[in-house]
Amino acid sequence: MKVEFAPLNIPLARRLQTAAVLQWVLSFLLLAQVCIGIIVILIIHNYWFLYVPYMTWLYFDWRTPEQGGRRSNWVRSWTVWRYFKDYFPIHLIKTWDLDPSHNYIFGFHPHGVLVAGAFGNFCTNYSDFEQLFPGFTAYLHVLPFWFRCPLFREYLMSSGPVSVSKKSVSHVLSKEGGGNISVIVLGGAEESLDAHPGKFTLFIRQRKGFVKIALTHGASLVPVFSFGENELFKQVNNPEGSWLRTVQERLQKIMGFALPLFHARGIFQYNFGLMPYRKPIHTVVGRPIPVHQTLHPTTEQIEELHHTYMEELKKLFEAHKRKYGIPEHETLIFK
Repeated sequence: MKVEFAPLNIPLARRLQTAAVLQWVLSFLLLAQVCIGIIVILIIHNYWFLYVPYMTWLYFDWRTPEQGGRRSNWVRSWTVWRYFKDYFPIHLIKTWDLDPSHNYIFGFHPHGVLVAGAFGNFCTNYSDFEQLFPGFTAYLHVLPFWFRCPLFREYLMSSGPVSVSKKSVSHVLSKEGGGNISVIVLGGAEESLDAHPGKFTLFIRQRKGFVKIALTHGASLVPVFSFGENELFKQVNNPEGSWLRTVQERLQKIMGFALPLFHARGIFQYNFGLMPYRKPIHTVVGRPIPVHQTLHPTTEQIEELHHTYMEELKKLFEAHKRKYGIPEHETLIFK
């Protein structure tokens, strides 16, 4: 295989974009382990004056990810995130006006490998979110596992993510006067194992907890589809029933998160590496589905609203797929 190297005369802006994305990828792949390692080293070498105060504070701060988190506008405004957004680039598209006196749930699809579109649009101050949705605050819900990693949790919360636990989602949607948006990547870790280029498989048929929460809080549901999310990485072939997929699914059940074996391009060559491809991401926010508050929804009400959501998601995909280069015959596959 012929290796295709990056040209030497790359503009400075593109070099900075590459560096920004590299630090983002490494932060999710390695930073949590490094932070845990730092705590272990402090304990082994008995630097009690460092780890004891932090562990004490961590004990009292443990529930913060379920109580709105602790975002920092300073961190969200780091210049590195502007270069991160421009690398792909990432776009946010609004199709419908939302009422800031209400709370909403954004169902984000697809998960992709590292959910770059959700992070770029809802966890930095360089997206068009504030201009398109004035009066709203978006909360990206992620796996609780990440908030159990000491030190790393502080870095993660500073960008705005909160836990995806029921308590956390309820906290966001309980704001009186509205203006809050819970962004939930509904396919979860399981869906990342099907994040192959050109595939549109969504794990949603059994995901109904978000519907029940929407009903109990009267929060409108909004389907969101991020075109290009699955094009950023390739994965080692892992069809259902293969030994690799079986191992991945078992690990996912044990640890709570999936381990897709992904690859894309490198820093100085385009053939292999962990850097995502430069593929545009267009995150399209669909039409809201009004939800009447029902404190104790029945199974029939949950099923009906869930079916309506899937239909609206399918309509959103069909209405916009041709704009973003998806062939006419392609359609969503619900699992």
